[in-house]
Amino acid sequence: MSKILIVEDEEAIADLEKDYLELSGFEVEIENNGRGGLEKALLGDYNLIILDLMLPDVDGFEICKEVREKKNTPIIMVSAKKDDIDKIRGLGLGADDYMTKPFSPSELVARVKAHLARYERLIGSSAQVNDVVEIRGIKIDKTARRVWVNGEETNFTTKEFDLLTFLAENPNRVFTKEELFREIWDMESIGDIATVTVHIKKIREKIEFDTSKPQYIETIWGVGYRFKV
Repeated sequence: MSKILIVEDEEAIADLEKDYLELSGFEVEIENNGRGGLEKALLGDYNLIILDLMLPDVDGFEICKEVREKKNTPIIMVSAKKDDIDKIRGLGLGADDYMTKPFSPSELVARVKAHLARYERLIGSSAQVNDVVEIRGIKIDKTARRVWVNGEETNFTTKEFDLLTFLAENPNRVFTKEELFREIWDMESIGDIATVTVHIKKIREKIEFDTSKPQYIETIWGVGYRFKV
């Protein structure tokens, strides 16, 4: 049974989310303050974290940052704040998804299931020989989920790794943001394709010598992106 941590200071909202997730077969724990949520997230064995942005003691941004430095556990960030800058910051710190309150509990459950299913497929590989992709100074070890850029190992979040690998395995092909969102996030009608733009930006910062003149991931204006070889 998958175990989920909800870090949410509004008890009524946390209890509602817990009820719907438990009805869907998940084991759920709730933490109502930031510091306690951070400790549980770092020390506990959770399959996914639902993280509110505005929390007492420690906010969701700081929790996401510290968790992502140590774990690849999927994180869904939730907030009443609708500003794009908050969404971009949350995704940039390594959150896998961002939901704006109010949202339906059934939508939350759908997103939880989608993220868990993809993450479980990724870590469930039983390959005996590492599957490696190498292109012009970039080495991607798909089995170990590690990346080297010009010989130096670079850390990627789960979705950044998935997106980079997908593009590198399909070189010179142009993909729209909608196609990339469906492929990497496993969701067609749920979510915001701006997520793709944010993740492309973060990947470029890690692999490009000059992000204003990308040599690997090109923007095809009015269409989407392609990995150039």
